[in-house]
Amino acid sequence: KVRFISLASGRRGDCYYLGTETYGILIDAGIGIRTIKKTLKDYNILMDSIRAVFITHDHADHIKAVGNLGEKMNIPVYTTARIHAGINRSYCMTEKLSSSVRYLEKQEPMTLEDFHIESFEVPHDGTDNVGYCIEIGGKVFSFLTDLGEITPTAAHYISKAHYLILEANYDEEMLKMGPYPQYLKERIASKTGHMSNSDTAEFLAENITEHLRYIWLCHLSKDNNHPELAYKTVEWKLKNKGVLVGKDVQLLALKRNTPSE
Repeated sequence: KVRFISLASGRRGDCYYLGTETYGILIDAGIGIRTIKKTLKDYNILMDSIRAVFITHDHADHIKAVGNLGEKMNIPVYTTARIHAGINRSYCMTEKLSSSVRYLEKQEPMTLEDFHIESFEVPHDGTDNVGYCIEIGGKVFSFLTDLGEITPTAAHYISKAHYLILEANYDEEMLKMGPYPQYLKERIASKTGHMSNSDTAEFLAENITEHLRYIWLCHLSKDNNHPELAYKTVEWKLKNKGVLVGKDVQLLALKRNTPSE
């Protein structure tokens, strides 16, 4: 059995768990360490069973607890050399990483017990940015949490997935009419910013595979999106292509501050 849990997904913090019945890994650690411990405990997951943390990029909402996990709890922290450098420069890192640092090269597969893990380039405005394609027990999970567009590289790893965690950050009209200053609106909508609901929906409708079983929409904006809106946008586009949510594929919009089932 493989368990996937979203501990939190959004601008206030992102953290995901993937594991077997005996051990697991975290993808990002952008929420408080107490919240991570409490949530895992609620799911009967021991901190001792966490084998590693894999970081997608160095923005604060993805790394808040990584110093505590890496240096105080001696959990290895894997990411690229450039992301590691960015992490240790970040204002939110009171506990700098040293002994826990582990380096990854993009598109060079690594094995961690039963996990087969490959990082890959995604377009975003961190120091460096990756998604993760993780295979365990014949099941492939692809994580793409923050990206401005789906490049051919990103599309390749999406096409491998049985289980897909993909960003649907904002509704275009809500962003346009919303309270953000113009420079921030432009940053979010740029090719190194975030994916809109319609961007994600259109890509999935045109590129969905028969082996894709589950889609989790992640990193939804609090100010520029609603879970129901993200869900309905993707559901409608898939339906237009003859793909029925609930029958052909499962779809869920992840909550920002509460864990998934």
